[in-house]
Amino acid sequence: MDMFNKVTAFLQQALETREPSINLLDSFVNHWKAITNYYIETTDESRPVKQTDIPWCLRQMLDILVYEEKQQGEETGPCMEYLLQHKLLETLCTLGKAQYPPGMSQQVMMFFSKVLSQIQKPVLHLINVYRPVQITKDSQKRCSSTSDEALEEGCSGASSPERAPSPPSPSSSAASSCSARSGAHPSSSPQTATGIIPVLMHLGKSQKSRVALRSMESLLLLVSLPQEDTGHLLAEGTPLCHLLAQRLTELYCLIPSSLSPADIHSYSGAQWRDHFTQDSPEESQSFPGSENLQGFFCFLDYCNELTKEAPRVLGVKMARAIHLQWLKGVIQPHLLQMSEAGILVHTALLSCSVRHIHSPALLEELVQFLLGSDTHCEKQQDTQTHILRYRLIEHCNHISDEISITTLRLFEELLQKPSKSILTNLVLRNLEKRSYRLPGSGVMDERHGVESDVLEESEELEEDPFFTDMYEDSGFGSQEPLLSLPSARERHNPRAHTQVADIVNSFLCLVPQEAKTSHLVQGAGYDTYVHDAHKLLKECIALSRDWNWPDSVKTTETHPATDFYEGHFLQILFDRIARILEQPYELNLQVTSVLSRLAVFPHPHLHEYLLDPYISLSPGARSLFSTLVRVIGELMQRIQHIHNVTDKLMMIRRQLMGLEEETLLDHVTLLKGVIVLEEFCKELAAIAFVKLPIEEQ
Repeated sequence: MDMFNKVTAFLQQALETREPSINLLDSFVNHWKAITNYYIETTDESRPVKQTDIPWCLRQMLDILVYEEKQQGEETGPCMEYLLQHKLLETLCTLGKAQYPPGMSQQVMMFFSKVLSQIQKPVLHLINVYRPVQITKDSQKRCSSTSDEALEEGCSGASSPERAPSPPSPSSSAASSCSARSGAHPSSSPQTATGIIPVLMHLGKSQKSRVALRSMESLLLLVSLPQEDTGHLLAEGTPLCHLLAQRLTELYCLIPSSLSPADIHSYSGAQWRDHFTQDSPEESQSFPGSENLQGFFCFLDYCNELTKEAPRVLGVKMARAIHLQWLKGVIQPHLLQMSEAGILVHTALLSCSVRHIHSPALLEELVQFLLGSDTHCEKQQDTQTHILRYRLIEHCNHISDEISITTLRLFEELLQKPSKSILTNLVLRNLEKRSYRLPGSGVMDERHGVESDVLEESEELEEDPFFTDMYEDSGFGSQEPLLSLPSARERHNPRAHTQVADIVNSFLCLVPQEAKTSHLVQGAGYDTYVHDAHKLLKECIALSRDWNWPDSVKTTETHPATDFYEGHFLQILFDRIARILEQPYELNLQVTSVLSRLAVFPHPHLHEYLLDPYISLSPGARSLFSTLVRVIGELMQRIQHIHNVTDKLMMIRRQLMGLEEETLLDHVTLLKGVIVLEEFCKELAAIAFVKLPIEEQ
C-alpha cells in the first residue's frame, strides 16, 4: 500500500508540473475522438459499454477538466471552452438516450453528475450544459421508453431550438464570455456538427430502422442550415462530404454483379424515407439483389436531397466528392473494362442512376463525368479528348447487342435531364455553323428573315420514284390529302401550306406501298403518333425554356465549303439507322427512340438537320432523311426476292402486337426492320407536324 501511495504521489506531481494548455487540450480532444471513433469503427452494436474504452475516456476527460480549472483560476480553460463550443454534452446526451452501446445512458449520467459536482465554477446556467443535463435527467424518469424513442427525441431535440428552456442570466464575466462564444442558441453555432457528423453517419447504418431514420433526418437538418458560413464550415471543417461519398460507394459495391440488366431497368425507385418503413412499395419488386439495389438508390435519393437543400458551397462540395469517389473511382473502371458482362451491368446501373439524379449540383458533376465540357466542333480524329465519352458512344455500336441497347438507354435518360450542356456536347456544337448545307443553296424567307430552300412544284419529289401519288393517297386507306388548311389561310400564305404538306408527306410516303402494313390494322395510323408527339414536345420545351436557344436558324456564311462532321454521337446513330434491316427488333426500337427524342427538341438547327428533307447537303454530308432514303433503296431491292411480302409483314406485325402467336418465318429480322422503319417514318412526320408554328398548321 505504501508503494501504491508513492506511485500515486509521483503521478500527481508529474501531472502538476506538465505544460498546462496545449498538451491538456490535445489530450482532451484525443479522448473525445477516441469516443467518436468507436461509433465509426465498431460493428458490434450489442457489446456493453463497460467492455469498451468509453468509460475510461470519459474519466480522463473529467480529470482534465477538474485539473484545468485548478490551474486556470477564474478564467475559463481551453478544454472547457472546447466542450462548450463543440457541444460535447449534447452529443453525449444523444448517445446516452440511444443506449448505444448498451449501458451508455448510465455512463453519460455519471459523467454529467461528476462534471456538475467537481467543477467549482457554476456552469449549469449555460444552455449548452443545462439543456442536455435536463434531457438526460428527464429520460431517467421514463425507464419504459425504448432506445429508439430516446434517439428519436435526442436527435430531433439536438436541432430543435424551441425545446430548450431559456437559460438564466450569467453570474460572472468569465461565464458570460464562455456563453457568448459557445452561442446561446443550440443551432446558432455550426461547430456542433464537427463532432456529431461522424456519429450520425454511423448511426445511419444501424439495423434499427428508426435509429437510422432519425439520424439521417438530423443530418439533413444540420445540412439545411441556410447560413453560408455554416455551409463553408461543414464543407471544409468536417468529414461530411467524404463520409457521404464513401457510404454511397459502399452501398454501390454491395450490389451483386450478377444482377439482371432487365431487373435494373425495371426498378422504379423510391424516396429514401421509404427504405425505413415496413410498408415500402419496393417489397413488390423482389428479385435476387433487390434489397441491395434499393438500399443504394434510396441513399442516392438521400444525397439528392442533401445537395439540393444545402447551401450552394456545401452542395457543390458534396457533389464533387461523389463524383471523385463513386463515379470516377468505382464506375469508370467498370465501364472501361474488357468484360462484356461487367460493362453491361454497370452501364445499366449508371442508366438507372441518371434517371434518379435530380439535384442540379449532382447532375452537373454527372454530365462532367460522362461527357466533359468541350464546346468546339468535333473532329473525326478526336478519340482521346474525353476517353469515357468516346467509349460510351462506341458502346452504342458494340458487337454485343445488349450492351448497345443498354448504352442507348443511358443516352436516352441523359436527353431527359434539364441540362443544356448535354445537347450542346452531343449534337449542337457540330451544327452551329450549318456547314451540313451547301453554301448558297438557300434564299431568304421574307416571313422569318432566314434562308430556306426553294422547292418548285415540278422538281425533286415528283421526280423521285419513292414519292408517288403523294397528295392523292396517304397510304392509310384515305384518298384525301394528309394535311389541309382553311382556304383563307392558304390564300394568305399558300407557300406555308405547301411546305407543311411536303415535309410531313415526304416522311409518310418514304416507305414503298408494298412494304406498308399499318393501314391494314385498326388504330395503327399516323394520327396515333400526333398525340404522343405533342406530349413529347411539351416536355422538351419545358426542359429547354431557359436555355436561350435561337428562334430561327443562323444565316449561312458565304465561304468555301468545309468538311462537315456530324459528330461522334450522330455518326453512330446514323450508322445504326443505316443497318435497320439487319439489326434485332429491340435494338432498332432503341435507336429510333433516341433519334425521335433528339428531333423533338425545339432548336432550329437540330430541326433543320433532322426533319427538313429538302436541304441541299454539302459534299460528303448526310442527314437523317438522306440516310433513310438509302435504306429504302436497299429495302426495295431486298423485298423483290420475298414471296408474299405484304402477307408476311402483316403476320409479323400481328405477332408483335400480340394478336397472333409467334411462328417461324424466313427473313424475320428484315421484316421486323421494315415495320420499325414504317413506324419511325410516321413518328418523324408527326414530330415535324407538331413542331411547325401554329399559324402554319
